[in-house]
Amino acid sequence: MDTAEVMRKVERARFLPRRQRGSAGLDQALEVGHGQTCSQPSTVADMLELLDVQPSMRVLDVGSGTGWTTALLGRLVGPGGEVIGCEIVPELVERGRENLAGEEMPWTRIEPAEQGALGRPEDGPFDRILVSAMSDSLPYELVEQLAPGGILVIPVAGSMTRVAIDAERTPEVTRHGLYRFVPLIR
Repeated sequence: MDTAEVMRKVERARFLPRRQRGSAGLDQALEVGHGQTCSQPSTVADMLELLDVQPSMRVLDVGSGTGWTTALLGRLVGPGGEVIGCEIVPELVERGRENLAGEEMPWTRIEPAEQGALGRPEDGPFDRILVSAMSDSLPYELVEQLAPGGILVIPVAGSMTRVAIDAERTPEVTRHGLYRFVPLIR
């Protein structure tokens, strides 16, 4: 399944608060409560293209919010893969889990993020890591959670950043346009 097909199959409206569902088709970020947003569809599509997720991969979704990106990633990896979403806001963890349950993908889950830590080092390494919040600088603790051949996509200081790790763990960092996101909370 490609990105466009997955985005058609996983309805954004199901992952939004009731008051926002009528706006699900708009290409803009929408408030989901607790100072967080559900990213605009074109931005999510751009990030997924940069991430290049393949079937059977292990993927970490940092800042999973209401679970929409976790569900998209789950469809991309399929039942042979695994997706772990992590979210810092406890209420969004619960909402994300409820939303994700409706997708019937037992290979996906959402866990609470630990205060002061980034990612899920205890569950790594990951083939892909998606971050849906802005960092001031590249968080190397996430780069360290990548498997050889892994890719991290994260907005850093306003620029969409892609980090690809080769077999010797040498990172190649590229930038792909300007974006705005809520801040990454540790």
